[in-house]
Amino acid sequence: MRHRFILALILPAALSIAQVQPVQVEVAHLREDVRGLVQRVGELSLRIEQLERENNALRNQTNAAAESFVTMKMLNDAVTDLNRTIRSSAATTKSETLQQVATQMERLARQTNAAIDSLAKGMATRPPVNTIFTEDYPKEGVSYTVQRGDTLSSIAQKHGARVADIMNANKITDPTRIQVGQTLFIPVAK
Repeated sequence: MRHRFILALILPAALSIAQVQPVQVEVAHLREDVRGLVQRVGELSLRIEQLERENNALRNQTNAAAESFVTMKMLNDAVTDLNRTIRSSAATTKSETLQQVATQMERLARQTNAAIDSLAKGMATRPPVNTIFTEDYPKEGVSYTVQRGDTLSSIAQKHGARVADIMNANKITDPTRIQVGQTLFIPVAK
């Protein structure tokens, strides 16, 4: 009986302690949960502030893009204007070029006509071309290669020969038509 009495005394006290401990544990857990929630709410608040800043930056970029937005019609109009300008410029350039070409052709035609007239006058005053050659020249002589600036008279003078003998020996019809590199026989009298 005595055990029952002690048990009756201890049991309610043990029960009340057992009931108090889980409540304290639960309160401690709740406090920890609340602390975790407060921390999480703080993190979320920071994230919301960051998202708002990013949203404002995107809104500003969108507004700037809207200000520089070009419609397709505006682009087509710009291309049409550019094509019109290019065609006009090309026509002007073509006209100017044709005018320059015409002016140069007229100038060249005048120069050509003047040169032809000069040649015609020169031909009229020139002695007739010799087409008859004689064998009346010295048969001994030297070979000579025509150099730049040579004339038949200068070659004859260098070798002590006569121009007529050089022309007969080489069958030269026009003394002005010797060419650089041409080899001539220069008859020299002994």
